[in-house]
Amino acid sequence: MDSTKITGNVNPDAPVHSTRIRVGRSIDGFGLSPGITREQRLGVEKLMKAAFAQFVDELSGKYYPLAGMDEAVRQQLVDDHFLFVSGDRNLQVAGMERDWPEGRGIFHNTEKTFLVWVNEEDQLRIISMEKGGDVLGVFKRLAKGIQTVGDSVKEESGKEFMLDEKYGYVHSCPTNLGTGMRHPSTLTFQDGPQTELTH
Repeated sequence: MDSTKITGNVNPDAPVHSTRIRVGRSIDGFGLSPGITREQRLGVEKLMKAAFAQFVDELSGKYYPLAGMDEAVRQQLVDDHFLFVSGDRNLQVAGMERDWPEGRGIFHNTEKTFLVWVNEEDQLRIISMEKGGDVLGVFKRLAKGIQTVGDSVKEESGKEFMLDEKYGYVHSCPTNLGTGMRHPSTLTFQDGPQTELTH
C-alpha cells in the first residue's frame, strides 16, 4: 500500500471522534482458519513473534499470547477494547476456534494506536487507529506495519501474503477478498450521540 497516493485528509474541523483502518492478511502455505492445523497456527504465531521484534519507533510494543494470559493483563485488554474472545457461534461452527486459545494473541504498540490480532478469524488482523480524523496518519501507520510484517515473514520463511491475481488478498471470509480493508470512523454530531460510519 502506497500512502503517498493519498493527497487529502479529513477537514480538521469535522466532528470526527476516532478513525480506524484494518486489513486482514493470510500467509501463503498456511491453512485458512477453518482448516488450519494446530502446527500451522503455532507456525503463524512464531512468524508473528519474529515480526513484532522488528517493530521500532511508533510501532514498537508487546505481544500478549492468549494462552496463559495473566488476569490483570486480560482485564486491561478488555478495558482497552482490544481483546477478542471465544464464543462466536459462527466461528465455532466453521471450526475456527479449535485448540482455543493456543497460538492466538494480540500485539499492540506502546501508544495503543497499532494492533495485530494473531489467529482470530483470519491469520492476521492488522489495525491502525487513533482519536480524531487524521485518516492519512492512520493509513501511513497501517501501511508501515503491513510492510514490516510482510518483509519479516518473507525473511523468516520465504513466504508471502496470499494474493490472487483476480480476487486480491485471500481471507477466511469471502467478504474480505480484495484489499481486506475496513475503515470505520466515529462522528460526534452536535446535540446528538456518537455514530459510527463505515466506509
